[in-house]
Amino acid sequence: MKSIFLLLAAVLSLAPTSVWANPDRAVDLVTHPVGYIAIVIFVVAYLFVMLEERIHLAKSKPMLIAAGLIWILVALAYRAAGANGEVEEAIRHNFLEYAELFFFLLVAMTYINAMLERGVFDQLRIWLLGKGYGYRQLFWITGALAFFISPVADNLTTALIMCAVVMAVGRDSAAFVSLSCINIVVGANAGGAFSPFGDITTLMVWQKGILPFQDFFQLLLPSMVNFLVPAALMHFALPKGQPSSLESYNNVLRPGGLVICGLFLLTIATAISFHQFLHIPPVFGMMTGLGYLKIFGFYLKRHEEYHWNESFETPPGDSSGDRTQGRRAFDVFSHIARSEWDTLFFFYGVIMAVGGLGFIGYLGMMSATLYGDLGPTFANIMIGVISALVDNIPVMFAVLTMNPTMPDYQWLLVTLTAGVGGSLLSIGSAAGVALMGQARGQYTFFSHLKWTPAIALGYGASIWVHFLVNG
Repeated sequence: MKSIFLLLAAVLSLAPTSVWANPDRAVDLVTHPVGYIAIVIFVVAYLFVMLEERIHLAKSKPMLIAAGLIWILVALAYRAAGANGEVEEAIRHNFLEYAELFFFLLVAMTYINAMLERGVFDQLRIWLLGKGYGYRQLFWITGALAFFISPVADNLTTALIMCAVVMAVGRDSAAFVSLSCINIVVGANAGGAFSPFGDITTLMVWQKGILPFQDFFQLLLPSMVNFLVPAALMHFALPKGQPSSLESYNNVLRPGGLVICGLFLLTIATAISFHQFLHIPPVFGMMTGLGYLKIFGFYLKRHEEYHWNESFETPPGDSSGDRTQGRRAFDVFSHIARSEWDTLFFFYGVIMAVGGLGFIGYLGMMSATLYGDLGPTFANIMIGVISALVDNIPVMFAVLTMNPTMPDYQWLLVTLTAGVGGSLLSIGSAAGVALMGQARGQYTFFSHLKWTPAIALGYGASIWVHFLVNG
């Protein structure tokens, strides 16, 4: 939260008088009380977001209210000046950007939920547990899996799955669990930075048309350095030896699980093809891919219902038989319903609220200060540091709304820093916050903070490698 006040204070104090003018708008609200009230509303709302874990208020609620209030104030000011149409056009523009992001993420979340229900990730966890690896081997395996799975699945789901593994095998070693959780957070965030599908920030940059799909993979080497440097330093603090023997596990992969994985990859290929070859927004490819899952889900549901009817006989009056084994037949709509709705609505609030501040003119001021006076390199590095304290979604959306003029390697830099900067603190990313809850008492804010210098070294090394390779 301190970073928000520092950033706003820097902008308000350093921006020259000419920047404060807003010639492209019918009404100048930058120095108007409406503008100041809008800033206060956004800061207060984000304070509630940062206190979510403490006060148990879902983060979407304050941001939805903030977005509505900011645009109401803007609309009233413009109505008083007799310029209503401009506000309506701006709201439609911001809402369209959100709609593309919403449906893209909804399809991805539906596929992930379907794979979870089919036991795909449980089977991966069981396979790892049965191999008898030592602590140090598991540290590297779970970190590497987090790095390479997050470019396809979201980094939050990836981190939760890998955390379940380390908690199962490391129940006798709190040090192993703590270090592995840090490694997983860093690996998941770094892995998501070099793929348009790996993080919301990279997805936003790709859908905006700033960079083509293949350019993101230029960040593979810097992202790998960001993961490997702190992992190598933490390696020497890991306990030696092997976890105690684990109980045997049975196969939990349900029918159709691997097919759904294949359909998810096909959906991603469809979205890429739509964007690259047909110049159609990638969200249309994702919605087509949802059709793949619906068709296969129809077959799977009919097949399972037929199998249960033909293969099991439940005695009359007995409702405890294993006819369905406690499970319902495959239902796509149930997986859609289990999407992270609070996160999706939070994105709506952020995009609309930040869009409102941009419409007023404050993001233009920030762009002039950060990218005009300080230069793009320093500004983009600071964006990553700020994202350790403030969620990287509003930070990246603000940058995209500013749309500073800079070469592609600088856009790649801000994509990298916004993606991996959240690893500097445990509260800097959704993966870190989730793992603090999952491994409560073993992975904490201060256990992560102890290794922040090592993570910062990886952060700096990844930027250096980026300029070396791409600059």
